[in-house]
Amino acid sequence: MFAAVFILLLLGHWAADYPFQTDHQAKHKAGCGRTGWTANITHAATHVLLCGLALGLGALVLQDVSLAVLPTAGALLWVGTTHAFIDRRWPVARWMKFARQEGWAQHGGAAHVDQTAHALALGAAALFLAAV
Repeated sequence: MFAAVFILLLLGHWAADYPFQTDHQAKHKAGCGRTGWTANITHAATHVLLCGLALGLGALVLQDVSLAVLPTAGALLWVGTTHAFIDRRWPVARWMKFARQEGWAQHGGAAHVDQTAHALALGAAALFLAAV
């Protein structure tokens, strides 16, 4: 079940990060103040909604996907919270500085580290759902 749940979460994530993320959210989600936090939280909520829809559809059509409501709600809360945190951008910048990747960060590497961090968080959610 782990692989199916991970793929469903990843598809929901990609949908929320690309076709369903507004230009306003992309520009302001790391910003300070009400505008930044509103953009960040609405973007994270889009992730929760689309990942939830993907999991629900998967549970309906895939025999090996069986999800209980409370653990799934917890996993979706994890997805939204970690996504909002990572998208503040400073965690990725701080990691890249720590890992001595500042040159790569200046040449587009931050987007790859960002997506890797999101995939790791999704993997943890999928592992949790597969284990309960």
